[in-house]
Amino acid sequence: MKPMKLIKTAEAAGHILCHDMTEVVPGVSKGTRFRKGHIVQVSDIPILLDMGKEQLYVWQQQPGMFHEEEGAERLCLLCRGEHVRAAPVREGKIELFAERPGLLKIDSKKIAALNSIEGLAVITLKGNRGVKEGEKIAALKIIPLLIEEEKLDRAAAAVGDLAVSEKLINIIPYKHKKAGLIVTGSEIFNKRIKDSGSEILKKKINVVNAECAETVVLPDQSNEITAAILDMIKRGLDLVICTGGMSVDPDDKTVLAIRESGARIVSYGVPFMPGVMMLLSYFEKDGLSVPVIGAPACIFYEHTTALDVLLPRLMADDPISREDVILLAEGGLS
Repeated sequence: MKPMKLIKTAEAAGHILCHDMTEVVPGVSKGTRFRKGHIVQVSDIPILLDMGKEQLYVWQQQPGMFHEEEGAERLCLLCRGEHVRAAPVREGKIELFAERPGLLKIDSKKIAALNSIEGLAVITLKGNRGVKEGEKIAALKIIPLLIEEEKLDRAAAAVGDLAVSEKLINIIPYKHKKAGLIVTGSEIFNKRIKDSGSEILKKKINVVNAECAETVVLPDQSNEITAAILDMIKRGLDLVICTGGMSVDPDDKTVLAIRESGARIVSYGVPFMPGVMMLLSYFEKDGLSVPVIGAPACIFYEHTTALDVLLPRLMADDPISREDVILLAEGGLS
């Protein structure tokens, strides 16, 4: 069967155009009025006739084949998860947008399986990053004008029967969290220099729907820092960030203080620059799991650091493992 045929425009309703149709309005404009792949509607016929198109080349309907727009909609059903908005299909492409701020989660293995099927393309932002409301996060495309039903069936089999929250592209909304900030350093405690970094850190955590509920300034004394960490957790704060004292200098006591709090250390040192000296830990007791962070000084003057990369996951209650930290290395040079 030939892929296209010539028919009368008056009989074209329901058929698929094989090429773009250009409309010329003398002295006003020239441009594409109907694009390749457009399904001709009854209301289109007078317009096409006014454009001088008495006949059209259209695709022949073939058993077992889907038009690109139908294929894109089926692909969207496999990929679109919670808090994700789909734009109307256009030329075999559907764009996806975040419906609210949150953490973007991507099922990389299953998306790779879809992209291995000829004729399908699923393109996304990198996962495990924070996104804003309305931000474009993915584009789904059927590459040919017609796609075999068998390929779409293989795509469905590769994905499986998933709940919406388990689909390939999801947004996990941020939880509203209250953070405690512990500023360490005898030079700040003794007022030899001004604490100019706290306001910068507050702005960073506000971006991910957290608020700084308390700030304390302490000298480089591990017992005092440990006591402050435990007190903030006891009083119900959801996150503790300690700034300063993160180097191997013998006067820097923050790492020791976090260890002495009993927090489980996930990683001291993160393969991401700037921010390689960051410490990530969780204080876990009686059902609690409170992140306790040791933040290096770079957070005060660098736009994107290891802390900025990991905060969206912490604010979405997405647990971070040692393996997750190690995977930051690729692409971790900011």
